[in-house]
Amino acid sequence: MSEPLKLKVAEALPKDAGRGYARLDPVDIDRLGLELGDIVQIKGAAASVAKVMPAYPQMRGKGCVQLDGITRKNAEVAVDEQALVQPLPWQPARQVVLIPTTVTPGKRDLDYIGGLLDGLPVVKGDLVRASLFGSRSADFTVADCDPRGAVVINPTTSLVIGKRSEHAKAAPPSTTMTYEDVGGLRSQVQRIREMIELPLRHPQVFERLGIDAPKGILLHGPPGCGKTLIARIIAQESHANFFSVSGPEIVHKFYGESEAHLRKIFEEAARKGPSIIFMDEIDAIAPRRDKVVGDVEKRIVAQLLALMDGLTRRQNLIVIAATNLPNAIDPALRRPGRFDRELAIPIPDRVGRREILEIHSRGMPLNEDVALAQLAEITHGFVGADLEALCREAAMSTLRRLLPDIGVSLAEMPIDRLTGVTVDMEDFVTALREVEPSAIRELFVEVPDVHWDDVGGLDAIRQRLVEAVEWPLSYPQLFEQAGVRPPKGLLLAGPPGVGKTMIAKAVANESGVNVIAVKGPELMSRYVGESEAGVRELFHKARQAAPCIIFLDEVDAVVPARGAGATDSHVAERVLSQFLAELDGLEELKGVFVLGATNRADLIDAAMLRPGRFDEVVEIPLPTELDRRAILAVHLRGKPGAEAVDVEQLAISTDGTSGAELAALCNRAALRAIRRAVAQGGGDPLAVAAVQLELDDINSALQELMGPDIC
Repeated sequence: MSEPLKLKVAEALPKDAGRGYARLDPVDIDRLGLELGDIVQIKGAAASVAKVMPAYPQMRGKGCVQLDGITRKNAEVAVDEQALVQPLPWQPARQVVLIPTTVTPGKRDLDYIGGLLDGLPVVKGDLVRASLFGSRSADFTVADCDPRGAVVINPTTSLVIGKRSEHAKAAPPSTTMTYEDVGGLRSQVQRIREMIELPLRHPQVFERLGIDAPKGILLHGPPGCGKTLIARIIAQESHANFFSVSGPEIVHKFYGESEAHLRKIFEEAARKGPSIIFMDEIDAIAPRRDKVVGDVEKRIVAQLLALMDGLTRRQNLIVIAATNLPNAIDPALRRPGRFDRELAIPIPDRVGRREILEIHSRGMPLNEDVALAQLAEITHGFVGADLEALCREAAMSTLRRLLPDIGVSLAEMPIDRLTGVTVDMEDFVTALREVEPSAIRELFVEVPDVHWDDVGGLDAIRQRLVEAVEWPLSYPQLFEQAGVRPPKGLLLAGPPGVGKTMIAKAVANESGVNVIAVKGPELMSRYVGESEAGVRELFHKARQAAPCIIFLDEVDAVVPARGAGATDSHVAERVLSQFLAELDGLEELKGVFVLGATNRADLIDAAMLRPGRFDEVVEIPLPTELDRRAILAVHLRGKPGAEAVDVEQLAISTDGTSGAELAALCNRAALRAIRRAVAQGGGDPLAVAAVQLELDDINSALQELMGPDIC
């Protein structure tokens, strides 16, 4: 037998959670004389087993073994610690006795659970986890194996559910959460671990260096992005005591009790160290003292300052705070020595959304047509909580489709029928209509179902918009390679009815990004400063939900030229100044594209029209004969009898008309056909004849539009 290897433990991929894999460098697999699928022993403070799988290229050459949280718990080894890895003989399991620690399954559930545990290597004493429907899971302890030693569960293994011992009954249910339960925040979690795990697990290192350990870390980001989840997982992975503090339980009506309660929490945490105190929504506990009226909040802030940086030095204690309003916190807390580091938890990008979807669909019976990569592409602006809700809604859509066919309760449903349930891509598409991105929920607009096929003509303008909006999203590496910054904005100008707004709708729909539509009057307020605050909030939300398009229709009303009809309040000028600062100020605008439309470009302030703000002004003229032919083909599409219309002649006859007028022409002709069908039916809805568009309908509508001399 080959010599064991000492390797550094790394966290596993989210999709490997609960599968018992040990991902190794192929070089290390050869050194151990193993094949893929062999069983190895993982030895930390205890010993467990895992199945050998190859590491992905980015993790090779680092001398590490990737283990999921369950295997790390079984082997009593933490991330970044050393573990011995060596080959281990194994046998197929004839019988495995499982003691439930969370839920006790019935006999009808054993086949289903056995299918989930199929291929899992175990030894006596291991904790195993079966991912159930949705994001729920069932944990078991392996009480006995037949034969003895390392075994692998297979389809012929007999699973026996044993009774919990008195000790197991007294123990709280397992709520083990691991790093594999966090998706899309790998770099943020790594930075938090540096701040928290090292001081709690190795305080002697800081003593040797002669420095104080960090005291606190402030997490801020939009609601649902995973701030509380990170704090809980860090506490469990570092084996620290976890104390959660919320505002209402701190505040008391009697003088001094609020501060006493806060002191009690810190004293208990210090006595039971190593400990983590988690303060969720700290802006409610410690608001800015210059903005609050009551004395209670001021005293709580003062007490918190003294506890975090007072005369008494507390060891083995770290404070984590979370908020989505970091500027509402008292500035005295936001300095080194109190909260040593502030970490922004962003909205996940495409790769992060894919990881989160894999986590929340881990136990879901997905159909083969479910493309998580495609879902990750189209869920811009979704935070982790939104993606969890998306998976839950997709599962509910499946159940709604299933229950009417059965007519019985789920408890009475045959197990083979239940195991045959799958969640289809159509269920996720249905769920997408129900779940909106919470980061821009108050600004979210439903993108109209307008495609490039619905826009007649304007091919050159369409191509310029595709290059400006879609290419930076689809080919970011090419822009980076060429050293080109994507354009920030584009203005569509032209007479009314030429299709400016329709083009903007098509761009928003085809690019698949979030859209925020701005209506000028919504930004204007009678109170000084509120209009500018609305613009700042608009761009803040757009940055959070990037990639995002801000669509300014009738932009001349939002950013008019300075001095043109100014009032004493100068609201429009202040709003314009705020727009200029947001578009091209010190804070860089990334992933946000501003699309404007107007028929009076001469009324817009010249500062908005320079490169770097509106990089290009695209003039949309009245349609040419070729364009009119394409527009008429779009609007006559699907109308009965439209094939008899001479589109080429009609395009020649409508010289000088806009796209809106051509759409009105087709609609008027169709209305005349409907009027004739109703008249033929004598007013009886049951006797109405079929609608058929005739040439006379087109000619009459054309006379109404162009005048009686046209024909």
